[in-house]
Amino acid sequence: SIPIRVTRDRREGDATLIGMEFRIVDTAGFEDDDPDTLPGRMRIQTQAAVANADVALFMIDGRAGVVPLDEEIARWLRGSTTPVVLAANKAEGRAAETGVIEAYALGFGEAVQISAEHGEGMVELFEALRPLLEPEEAVEDVEEEPAEAADAPLKIAIVGRPNAGKSSL
Repeated sequence: SIPIRVTRDRREGDATLIGMEFRIVDTAGFEDDDPDTLPGRMRIQTQAAVANADVALFMIDGRAGVVPLDEEIARWLRGSTTPVVLAANKAEGRAAETGVIEAYALGFGEAVQISAEHGEGMVELFEALRPLLEPEEAVEDVEEEPAEAADAPLKIAIVGRPNAGKSSL
């Protein structure tokens, strides 16, 4: 049988944000369902993407605020070893103020307020990601690093409930 790729599959691509280059994995979303269902398979793909990423970008819908599924995702991400940056998408204007304040309760500090649709908050997102992707330590032991690790692209996995980041970065 031919595998059918639906819109809920994860997507990968090379990206640049203000000169920072990385590989981005837009996950299928995170839903709590049986692994034999489409939402269950989406969750498995999301878990694999985060496990293989250098950073997880946890996207919430700033207008909708924090919902129970966001809280479940936050519990799961806090248990992973992947560093997390929290972003509140759709944060343009005053409509997202309450959602951004609620985001503190997720345990990842202040949410980076962005509007992917309007390109707002990209400098702030860059500043939040930079310390995780470009450590400020001097690389003195370059010869000790495996060559393939030094050449491997940095990976960011975008995770959240479906449609929280509906407008692509």
